[in-house]
Amino acid sequence: MNRLGVPLASALLALIVAAASAGAQEPQVARHVLPNGLTVLVRENPAVGVVAVSLQVRAGSGFETESTAGITNFLHRAMLRGTARRTAVQLATSSEDIGGGLDANGEVETAEVRGQALARHWETLLGLVAEVALLPSLRADEIEKERRLLLGQIKTRADAPFWFSVDAVLRELYGTNPYSRSQLGSKESIERITRADLLAHYRAIYQPDRIVLAVSGQIERKRVIKAAERLFGKMVRSGADAQSTLTVAEPSGERRVITRPAQQAQILVAYLGPSLSDPLYPAVRVLAAALGGGMAGRLFVELRDRRGLAYSTGVLTPYRTGPIFFVAYLGTAPASAAAAEAGVLRELERVREAPVNGDELARAKAYVRGQLAMDRRTNARLAWYMAFFETVGAGWDFPDRYARALDAVTAEDVARAAERYLTRPSIVVLQPGR
Repeated sequence: MNRLGVPLASALLALIVAAASAGAQEPQVARHVLPNGLTVLVRENPAVGVVAVSLQVRAGSGFETESTAGITNFLHRAMLRGTARRTAVQLATSSEDIGGGLDANGEVETAEVRGQALARHWETLLGLVAEVALLPSLRADEIEKERRLLLGQIKTRADAPFWFSVDAVLRELYGTNPYSRSQLGSKESIERITRADLLAHYRAIYQPDRIVLAVSGQIERKRVIKAAERLFGKMVRSGADAQSTLTVAEPSGERRVITRPAQQAQILVAYLGPSLSDPLYPAVRVLAAALGGGMAGRLFVELRDRRGLAYSTGVLTPYRTGPIFFVAYLGTAPASAAAAEAGVLRELERVREAPVNGDELARAKAYVRGQLAMDRRTNARLAWYMAFFETVGAGWDFPDRYARALDAVTAEDVARAAERYLTRPSIVVLQPGR
């Protein structure tokens, strides 16, 4: 095993043990479903004097079409710009007065309204989140302000060589499947979406049985549930239900070269992987860590440390209810692009010929578990994890079950994952030029 991996694995294993010990002392999460179908999750954390709220709805770019791309994120950003009771400035002031803040956005699988505050103001915070979620004004002038900001974000993403390359390789990988699109949408779709479209989308997705409310912090679960019943109990189902528009992903299996102004060449090699409900999902995440997890991953050790071919390298894998992407990436000097691309492909082949085993397997498992543990250290992230996995149907306790599944991953599991999924890559090379 490379010497860089020993201290990293030891540190991550120590973190996991500490997290597990702390978790054993924590009270269970309370799950309560209101009569209208809205789910409430409460995690008491008496040691921390803050509270976080995550309200998530089952909607996002995975439910959108090319013509409505970005509408969920657009809607949630516009919802923050005022309610029937407060302007955007008054919302911001009210949340800051209680030592916190509010935010909202749409992602791929869910959309979220979230907030944090000092624990003693938890009820005020919950009321503000409910106000944004249930009483958005969606004023025409505020919508236009948000539209301009979103168009700027879309341009910024397109101007960033790495993210431009990611978006390009996802289109190669997913074809017409909505997973191929950014949650920001496109310039054309955001310019086309009207206030009437946003209102119709709001009515379609804000159904109580599509919503999960998660609260984590120094609170009493019974009081939180009672407050949630008061705030959300009158919601009723109305309008058409938003349906997923996922189509079969169709990887191109091709190599595409893009020339555009940039300082570095970008090389991305992409494969389709399993959904998070697939038994091999944990093994695929361990495989990704063995290749691209930190400075002890094979890509870093071979292509950056030994051969000096990479400025940056790693593997991207997400949580998805449909097929995930598995993207190995590398940024390099333009003159090194050919050698770097050959090196990435060789390492992806070699992981099938020389399977992950022994210390390398232990390090990769520790890396994935450590990243999971570190990302769940705050109430805000704990609330997000509970709400997200409950909303997508995996169950709020998925992260704990996932962590146990990671422990059980064997070398044979990882070899089987590599054999099944690391075939016929879709490749994008961004080559600097005019």
